[in-house]
Amino acid sequence: MLEKLQAVASRYEELCAKAEQPDFYADPARAAKLLKEKNELEPIVEAYHALCRARQDQQEAQELLAGETDPEMKELCQEQFQVAKAAQQELEQQLKLLLLPKDPNDDKNVIVEIRGGVGGEESALFAHSLFRMYSMYAAAKGWTVELLNYNETELGGVKEADFLINGRGAWSRMKYESGVHRVQRVPETESQGRIHTSTVTVAVLAEADEVELEINPADLKIDVFRASGAGGQHINKTSSAVRLTHIPTGIVVACQTQRSQFQNKDYAMKMLKSKLIEIKEREHLEKISDIKGVQKEIAWGAQIRSYVFMPYTMVKDHRTNFETGNINAVMDGDLDGFINAYLKSLSHGTLESK
Repeated sequence: MLEKLQAVASRYEELCAKAEQPDFYADPARAAKLLKEKNELEPIVEAYHALCRARQDQQEAQELLAGETDPEMKELCQEQFQVAKAAQQELEQQLKLLLLPKDPNDDKNVIVEIRGGVGGEESALFAHSLFRMYSMYAAAKGWTVELLNYNETELGGVKEADFLINGRGAWSRMKYESGVHRVQRVPETESQGRIHTSTVTVAVLAEADEVELEINPADLKIDVFRASGAGGQHINKTSSAVRLTHIPTGIVVACQTQRSQFQNKDYAMKMLKSKLIEIKEREHLEKISDIKGVQKEIAWGAQIRSYVFMPYTMVKDHRTNFETGNINAVMDGDLDGFINAYLKSLSHGTLESK
């Protein structure tokens, strides 16, 4: 790994030198490409330099320890050595993650689809909790959330919620959240205190680029309807909501949160394109027309995580076995532990990228 890091550092220094040349911006396209590469390498180089300092600190502490006779000074040197050693181990793990192969979609925005599953109203209530959880995680990362489609129940649950997360690196973190999420708790609707188990399905899609896919208009059925729901945003009396059905596959998407029919149609088309590209890549197909129905559109993966509120508290990821008892923090958007554990397993080769 050190040889690879030295090569990355050399390339970064080369790019820095080029950026300081007077004619660097003479070719704007080339300059933008090199600056993007430089920005991508920068966190790797910073972590590498920190690793070198930690290794140097360990060596210096060992040398001092070997020549020291005073007990208090020996203890201090030993403490400095342990601090530097812990820093080295943490930085080595961080660099393994940073050196993972780059996904070309990593800097894209994402479309998240949350659907109630088994469990009726309790499933809808937990779907609302997951929508809140991801909204809080996005806010903590400095990303923005734009609601696209929101079908609310009378008790405040969510039958379905579709939203766009805008922000650099959104796909790189959120793409591992696709799958079935299982909750075990006493529902608000349960009068006798019995524990129920329910499921919610989450799908995370990379937002499709405008030129990434062309859809034949003849393959689309377009319906307009009035936005509805138990108090959703921008509910109005005009038929501004749009539902698109892709006839060859049967995929249906809808958008009702924007103020105009044109905006809703535009967002619905983005959702449809993103979903078609996702299925094409999962099925390893050459072209979109090869998709025959939604096939195993597939529940978007198996059960990935359990949220246990009763009779004890625990959230466990079944792919990595990472777990925490602080379920309230998780529901408030503290997801980095799960995502980092997945990345760590991925770097060790014990998982396949989704």
